Amino acid sequence: MSYERPSPLTFTDRELFDLALAWIVLSVAFALLLAPVHLGLASPGHFAMMIALSFVTVGVAFLLHELAHKVVAVRFGQVAAFRADYQMLFLAIMSALIGFLFAAPGAVYHRGRITYRENGLISVAGPVTNLILAGFFFPVLVGTRVLEGPALLQQVGHMGVVINLFLAAFNMIPFGPLDGKSVLEWSKPVFAVTFATCAGLLALFYLEFGLPF
Repeated sequence: MSYERPSPLTFTDRELFDLALAWIVLSVAFALLLAPVHLGLASPGHFAMMIALSFVTVGVAFLLHELAHKVVAVRFGQVAAFRADYQMLFLAIMSALIGFLFAAPGAVYHRGRITYRENGLISVAGPVTNLILAGFFFPVLVGTRVLEGPALLQQVGHMGVVINLFLAAFNMIPFGPLDGKSVLEWSKPVFAVTFATCAGLLALFYLEFGLPF
């Protein structure tokens, strides 16, 4: 019997459900972190707006991050699919409630013969995608500030940069299921350059622009 490798853009119903659930939970978690309505530091209306903005910006950052993993994995002959980690999704909400965010909602799992290099490239594809997305959102932020554009669009740009830089830096931590561990196992120089770039850009952006409250 012949076997036809699935397209990188083919998703099972289970995978689509897990992606949607992770997207929703991450959006709520980021909104709780940026607009802590439970602490009385944001109004319900502002919190609802932050959920909507997070749904857009987190959605782009999270979905394209995972899609990058999947596309590269399939490129190397892997059978790949995203699976949500329900315990980590619960932890994301709980951590956001106390003022920080542990964003590891799941991962693209793949199977097949693979080298350390290929596995490292699959892992680094996600953070690099987030860096590229931050580069797309940054002109939106700067342009709307310079031209005094709509405040909502300015906030979209701000959140787009912050969330993408945060996800890039966080995922490069060489711990547990995070991308940084596989990248470090493959190449210490690649890990060092990528981690320093992600963390450095996040720190610089925070010092210059702060958080998008």
